[in-house]
Amino acid sequence: MTRIFLIGFMGVGKTTVGSELAKKLHFKVVDTDQLIEEKIGKDIKSYFGKYGEKAFREREAEILNELPSENVVITTGGGMVTYEESREKIKRNGIVVFLQCEFEVMMKRLQDDSTRPLLVNKTTQEIHDLYLSRLPTYRSTAHYVINTTHHSIQETVDEIVQSLKTEETDHNK
Repeated sequence: MTRIFLIGFMGVGKTTVGSELAKKLHFKVVDTDQLIEEKIGKDIKSYFGKYGEKAFREREAEILNELPSENVVITTGGGMVTYEESREKIKRNGIVVFLQCEFEVMMKRLQDDSTRPLLVNKTTQEIHDLYLSRLPTYRSTAHYVINTTHHSIQETVDEIVQSLKTEETDHNK
């Protein structure tokens, strides 16, 4: 089973890195947010607004059961691992890579993004507090932590691939 989950806060580059990583590995890429939007027939922001975060997290957990089990890079929503059922499924069923980034850099990347429900009507301090509250969960869920702050997409992909090769070598000893 080769399933690679990319986790991390909004704006770290999960979707972009996931797409490039999948190309490099000749894997399929699945974005859980896109998959959920296809299933529910509306954008996440609308669903979140109508049904709330708890209902959305339950949908995320359900979608994990529908993912391919081999040769796939799975990019997750930033809060997926905050829901225990999802976190346990991810950790049990794949290699988990936490893409970490300095908060200021993420905020710069997100400054014109109005699609993320957890950013709506929030101050920078509130978003920072949310980020800090999630860090321990990201770290405890991940098999690998890759810092994307000062890396290009390609450098990040190369670092992930190197980590995976190191793991493969260690398992074969």
